[in-house]
Amino acid sequence: MARQRLVTTVSSPAGTAAVVGWADSVHDRQAGARALLDAFDRPGAEPPLPTGDFAAVLVYRDRVLLMRDAQARIPLFFRESGGRVSAVSTAARSLGHPAELERRYFCRCLTGNMAQPHTELSPFAGVHRVLGGEVVELSVTGRLRGRSVLRARRPCDPPASPDGPGPGAAGQDLRQALEQAVGRRLGRTTACHVSGGTDSTSVALLAARLLAEGEDPDADLILLAGRFDGGELAGERPYLEEAVDAVRRLAPAARPVIVEADDVADFDDFEHHAGDSDEPHAHAFRAPFWNRLHAVAAELGCDILLTGCGADPVVDTNPLHLHRLARSGRLRELTRQARAHAATSERGVREIVGTHVVRPALPLAAERFARLVHRGTVLGGLGNFTRPPWLRPEFARAHGYRSASIAESRFVFGSRPEQSLYDAANYLAAPDPLSWRYAQQNGFFLSHPFLDPEVVATMRRLPAEVTMRAGRSKAVLREAMADLLPPRIHGRTAKIPFNDLYVRGLRAHGDELIDLCRSARHPLIAEMFDVDTLCRAVREAQWGMGDSYSWDRVNCSLALVVWLERLGDRRSAVPGAVVPVRACF
Repeated sequence: MARQRLVTTVSSPAGTAAVVGWADSVHDRQAGARALLDAFDRPGAEPPLPTGDFAAVLVYRDRVLLMRDAQARIPLFFRESGGRVSAVSTAARSLGHPAELERRYFCRCLTGNMAQPHTELSPFAGVHRVLGGEVVELSVTGRLRGRSVLRARRPCDPPASPDGPGPGAAGQDLRQALEQAVGRRLGRTTACHVSGGTDSTSVALLAARLLAEGEDPDADLILLAGRFDGGELAGERPYLEEAVDAVRRLAPAARPVIVEADDVADFDDFEHHAGDSDEPHAHAFRAPFWNRLHAVAAELGCDILLTGCGADPVVDTNPLHLHRLARSGRLRELTRQARAHAATSERGVREIVGTHVVRPALPLAAERFARLVHRGTVLGGLGNFTRPPWLRPEFARAHGYRSASIAESRFVFGSRPEQSLYDAANYLAAPDPLSWRYAQQNGFFLSHPFLDPEVVATMRRLPAEVTMRAGRSKAVLREAMADLLPPRIHGRTAKIPFNDLYVRGLRAHGDELIDLCRSARHPLIAEMFDVDTLCRAVREAQWGMGDSYSWDRVNCSLALVVWLERLGDRRSAVPGAVVPVRACF
């Protein structure tokens, strides 16, 4: 990894820092690592963590610090026994033993729909995760002294009017925050994933503008796009072409690289993508598409690949503000806004209130009621938190599934769901486990400007009246980018989802997935799952039954089956990722 510039090592009279990823700026990783080492030089210091995508080990004369940035893109684990840490690594597999599995982890893994883990547990007993924004302090002999979660560096808030910023000011604030987020992520060779949507196009346009105005004539911008000529996704092609043209008007030297993706489907080579990951990867089914883009970016020598991931929960309308209106007793305003949303969508007022008011208040009860209403199928009414029918009840009781589901529902909704959404957004959809899986091989990470702390903080402080405009999604982002987005993309109200890839993948691989479950031999699979019921769930999903919530539960369970099956297979080890960063005491 050091050869690929993914690990930066710096030393000073105070100590030594090994930083995987980047702090403060991709362009100057040395300066960021040195600033991190200096910031924690004084014992007991708790400075705010810098923005970045990093996991770091700081070794001083009197202590050792382990830390991750608040966005937790890059993993970091430590092996502990009897209060003493014996090893640290970015790979849990290198620290744990296949025969010593932490069953509570699998219960937590099977609840919710997060793309990546956000709890302290790992798949292996005695191996613990350093959380996002956490600093773990050790003595020089490895004795665990304490763990604390630090705040991220606070962005500079612009002066706010008593009634909050108006629509125009909100757009300006978001534009400034997003420009800074993109700017700190620009490398020598930067790739931007471009799909033709508002999100990815905004990131690519800002990158082009910043590079065109920059002082580095050797900086390179690559526009990386997956193109579909058939199926539903072929409808995205005109938007993709317009996005590329708009970026090249700002940066004529930008290189568009179009990757033909008609032959890609979800669940392609699923045993490889799900089985070779460091820990179970719930979104491994979508890995084939991202893996193809990754491979092309690696061939082009990219430093970083920027995406539009995270924009939907962060900069789109936050309908969970309806829950805030209900809590404060503003029922007339709640009804007015719910009707306004119903008038511009295909949902009724009752469904909108049920989804954004009742369900966040009573998530487990709402899901149990939905299961009763949809009796007769495996997937009917299955939400994010209730026990899936194929998870054996005795396993769930023995290893804390109920407490895991309660904890996950509180993480997603909390006491103020409209604010908890921003915390959960960081773990929802970004394909970072795949990025990490291939980081050493490809020489770069994914990074997501919309999940930057400054961007999230900007959207958090906006009043609901500014962001909730019925009939217009991502209104603040459209205002922020009005001078750069091409008219067709600026005005589009919907984007074609990737459902076609999922349906095609299940049709092509459904029978293989069922055979895979029936032939699984790892003892924990039979202990944990009723395999026949899981196979019925796969068949129902193949027939189009259920919805995105229930399909996520199936996808996660399938990934877990494959991961366990290949756990003891040496061929499934990620080359070079066994000890990317390791400190032994």
